Formats: sequence, structure tokens, C-alpha cells
Amino acid sequence: MTPRSPAHTGKLLFALLSRLHLYIGLFIGPFILIAALSGIAYLLSPPLEEWLYHDTLYGVTQGDPQPLSAQIAAAQHFLGDARLPSAVRPAPYLGDTTRLMFNATDLGPSEHRALFVDPISLEVTGDTTVYGTSGILPLRTAIDHFHRQLLMGDVGRLYSELAASWLWLAALGGIVLWIWQRRALKSLSGHQATRRRHATLGVLLAMGLLFFSATGLTWSQWAGGNIAELRHAWGWSTPSASTALTEIDSHVTDEHAEHHGHAAPISASTPLLPDDFDRALMAARAAGLMADRIQLSPPTSENQAWRVAEIDRRWPTQVDQVALHPSSMAVTDQTDFDTFPMAAKLTRWGIDLHMGVLFGLVNQVVLALIAAGLVTLMGWGYAMAWRRLRTANGQRFPTVSEPWLMLPLKAKLSVLLFAIALGLALPVLGASLAMFIVIDALRWYVKKRYTARTLSAHHSNPSR
Repeated sequence: MTPRSPAHTGKLLFALLSRLHLYIGLFIGPFILIAALSGIAYLLSPPLEEWLYHDTLYGVTQGDPQPLSAQIAAAQHFLGDARLPSAVRPAPYLGDTTRLMFNATDLGPSEHRALFVDPISLEVTGDTTVYGTSGILPLRTAIDHFHRQLLMGDVGRLYSELAASWLWLAALGGIVLWIWQRRALKSLSGHQATRRRHATLGVLLAMGLLFFSATGLTWSQWAGGNIAELRHAWGWSTPSASTALTEIDSHVTDEHAEHHGHAAPISASTPLLPDDFDRALMAARAAGLMADRIQLSPPTSENQAWRVAEIDRRWPTQVDQVALHPSSMAVTDQTDFDTFPMAAKLTRWGIDLHMGVLFGLVNQVVLALIAAGLVTLMGWGYAMAWRRLRTANGQRFPTVSEPWLMLPLKAKLSVLLFAIALGLALPVLGASLAMFIVIDALRWYVKKRYTARTLSAHHSNPSR
């Protein structure tokens, strides 16, 4: 085998990949482990949330539900003022409470103050903060924030982006290593069998790990921006009903508008009324939004329409939206999930799957099992690294620089260009990779100098 033969190059690439896989596990592994454990906690938290906030989420089960206007009036009485909610989620089933969400200056991004009103008794059953489009309550909000940013804000988001950026590379690298040495793995026994189990489980979980990484990156701070631009350029963005009214739309009324007292276009002098929520709900139902779970968002400025959206993410098609004219309640824009491009549908499903809301409990259990498998992989990986550290034979943690420098020029440039492209697409991966390369190169240089000095001393004093 010549030094420049394809087989020799293959061995060098194998050494490069296996050493990189080792260091991803050692140094990125703790971040991946935190993400996996906190993800399991989030996926298993809905039943706990149901139990903890049961009196808030559920009310009377016998009687006739009151109109939304009456429920809003009950909330206004509770608040002691006449402000209207920024969004309303009517009770989806008999016995559920209606959620009225209000803006508040002391809340963070995507947070609302929510009053829960029993639609039958009109009793306010809860007053708490909810978060995000899914409207999760404080318990799951805390777990979600820990999972995404360790309760540290934007700085903490770097941890989850670091984990998601490297997870797919570790998964694909593990598959390649398994293919490369699958015959040799079969013969391993004793403590070496851990390596076989690690490789086999990694291959079985690979699709799930790739899914975690790809969908997790969509929420990331840096790579997420690049992904958003790519989705927009390729038409993968999820369509949304536009609430912007044109000058023509803002003066259009239906033939029955004057009977409702709303013949004039909306303006700063035409305030919203609680009855408008009932009208918007009826208009949305007439327009075809039949999901049990919907959200009504009134206009917040002049020449803006209502947005009514289906929010039942447990089913893959109930995300339709309509925009309604504020005076006539005529449909000014509409999105129908059936007409979405397939890429946009896959994006929507992927995000809902990652959050554990698509298909409900089944989704949550499957994702929790994959995350538990990832935790097991990390445990086996660290056990192998510990045994490697304790061994007295050979180089315990060899450098990545060594096989890369021995590669032929063409292969070396290919690896370099691939690394640069990854760094540009995934900035956090790129920055951490650059840091690793510097440290690894310094280790290689120190090792080389030490070896050279040792050989020089041996040659100058052979009697030693």
C-alpha cells in the first residue's frame, strides 16, 4: 500500500473522523446531554401541568356557555377596567375554560397575562402568565426556557445552538464509522462490547437525532437566521393570512353592515367592542375554520384586520387562518393548509413534532424514548472515554491535526472547504470548530516538539 493510495487516504479519513467523533462526544456531549434531559422533562410535563393547573383549566360541565362578550365582561370586572384582550381562545370543549390574553409591559417577549374564564358560570378560574403560540403555563415555560437557553436569555441560547449544530454531525459520523467497521464490531466482547452497543444504538437512533438537530436549529439565534432566509428563498415558510388592509379593503362593507352598526371603516375613533369577538367567531366559522381550538386576535391599529387562526397542532391540518374586515367581518385574506406547498407543510409538521404537540401523547412518548436513547449513548461514550484515559498503552487522546496533515492535497482541501462551508452556514459550529482547531494544532505542535527533543536526547546519549 503506497502512501498516496486510495486505501491509505481512506484510513487517514477514518482516523480523522473517528477522532473528531471522540472530541464531539467529550466536549459537546455535556451540552447535548443537558438538552436531551431537559427535553425529556418538557415532553413529560403536560400531564403534570394538567394536574397542577386543573382548577384553572377546567370549570363547570353543565349548562349553556355564555357569549364571548359576556366572558370578556367578566374578565373586565375582575381587572377593574374596560380594556379588551389582545387574543381570545374560546373554550374548545364543554368543561374547559376560555383563555383571554392581555398585553402587559412587565412581561417578556411572547408572554401574555391570561385570565381563564368559565364560559358557563363566568367565574375567573385563573390569572397567570402564558408563553408562546402554544400558550404554555409557568411550569412548562420554565422547563422550555431551561431547555432552550438555561434561563440565561440570549447568551444561554448559544448552548442549545452549539448542541444542535454538532448533533447531526456526530450522528452522521457515527453512521459512517459503523459502516466502516461493522464487521470488526461483531467480534468485540467483554468491556469492548460497549463500543458495539454504542455504535448499534447510534445507528438505530440516527434519524431521530438528525430530526432533533435540524428542527432545533430553526429556533437557534445564528443558524436559525440563515435557515429562515433559506426557507423564504425556497418557499418553505408557513403562509399566514395578511391582516394589512388596502385602501379599498378599508372602505368595503357588506350589504348588511349597517344593521350591525359598523358601516363605517375602522379608525381610531371606532373602538372595538366585546360583541365584536362574537361576530368574529361567527364569521370565522362561516369561513370554514371548524377546529375546536382557535385564537381570535383583534386589530391593534388602524387599517388592520382581525386574524382568526386554528391552533390545534395535535392534527397536521388544523392551522388554517382568516383575516376579517373589522367592520363588515368579510374575509379579506385566507390561508388553507391543504393548499400549502409540500415544503411548508413539512416545515410545519417538523416544528410541531419537535415540540411534542403533533398527535399528542404518542408524539411525546416517541420523542422522549429517542432522547432517553441519546442519554444512554452519551453514558456509554463517556464510559469508553474513561477506560481510554486509564489505559497506559498508546496515545490516549490523539490529535485530529495529525491525520489531516498526512492527507493528499486534494483530500486536505476538500475537508478544509467542507469545514469552511459548515462554519458559514452554522456560525456557532464554525466558531467552536475554529477554537478546537487552534487547540488541537497547539497540542500537535507541542507533541511534535517533545518527540523531537526526546529523539535528539536519545541520539546524543545512546547509553541512556
